[in-house]
Amino acid sequence: MGVGASRAAVVEYQHVSKRYAAARPQRGSPAAPGAVNDLSLTVPAGKICVLVGPSGCGKTTSLKMVNRLIEPTGGRILVDGVDVAGRDATELRREIGYVIQQVGLFPHQTIGANVAVVPRLLRWPAARQRERAEELLALVGLEPAIYRDRYPAQLSGGERQRVGVARALAADPPLMLMDEPFGAVDPIVRERLQNELLRLQAELAKTILFVTHDIDEAIKMGDLVAVMQAGGRLEQFGPPAQILAAPASAFVAEFVGADRGLKRLSLSRVGDVALQPVVTARVGDPAGEARARTFADPFPYLLLLDAADRPIGWISQRHVPASGVLEASLATPMSPLLDRRTTLKDALSMMLDADVQTGIVIDRTGRLRGVLSVEAIAAALRPDADPGAIAAGTAGAGG
Repeated sequence: MGVGASRAAVVEYQHVSKRYAAARPQRGSPAAPGAVNDLSLTVPAGKICVLVGPSGCGKTTSLKMVNRLIEPTGGRILVDGVDVAGRDATELRREIGYVIQQVGLFPHQTIGANVAVVPRLLRWPAARQRERAEELLALVGLEPAIYRDRYPAQLSGGERQRVGVARALAADPPLMLMDEPFGAVDPIVRERLQNELLRLQAELAKTILFVTHDIDEAIKMGDLVAVMQAGGRLEQFGPPAQILAAPASAFVAEFVGADRGLKRLSLSRVGDVALQPVVTARVGDPAGEARARTFADPFPYLLLLDAADRPIGWISQRHVPASGVLEASLATPMSPLLDRRTTLKDALSMMLDADVQTGIVIDRTGRLRGVLSVEAIAAALRPDADPGAIAAGTAGAGG
């Protein structure tokens, strides 16, 4: 079974509730922490749905009811149209990938053996177990020859979390449950793991239910976001852009934050914006001709490129020589380099950190694609903006 032979499931919550009898609230008092109240939503196959909300809002309870670690007291949960309550719990769990914050690797088993836990329980042949473990370690960025025979204690927190994801994928489950999967690592590692999961999802297109208390993580990771309120009530369910643009209640507006306009920038990428062309010349080109083109353009800078069209830096029009040839030493590298997958939020942050108004957009080989201005990013914040049709506006290389 190759990593490309992927399956995905549709998940439906139909009026699902979970009440705790030992903590039954009085009329008008708050529901018990972890309770869920009449939850109904559908997650299409191949999508990431993030359950987000404050502590005690029932998001983890909602997740665990899918694989029957917690049983609902009302309603139904369907996976591909089949009520999970009618499934054998052990069989069900072997068909659902499960990733938790502390990973839960077996300390006395090698990494390869940890990844192959479910295939081993399913009695796959030993050779197939080993092949699948190595295939998945490579998929999550861990070289099998280096990591396969190590033990969990020999890995960093981020590496153990990658192993946890590989283990959850081992039997090619149609559905993955992820409960605060990156909450126990530092912010830099967390961002890397988020990006790695999004990369894997682009390749595998699994159905993923993902729990977090962090609205920024929810916006970044989710195709759909379910915002939950204390007492297990679903306040709003929809794409992140919809929730940020039109919060359904005062609670949602407060939870997503007053900076929800800026958060919307994390939903668009540099590749969604029409880039601005800029006057360019290569090292060794005649300086006089490049100077004339620069003075004829409203943008008062020349972008100097190497022979492979990779940016070297800017030359102010007044510093472009009138004769001779252009040399690399004339250029000042003033702008950050962006690629088409950089979010507009990250692009703006990089420009502000560099105290410039323009970022240079390059492709995978480092070749110039165009430039992106702060004005273009501001245009993307307008409520009626269509990111794919935004004109880049007028840029300025300096602060």
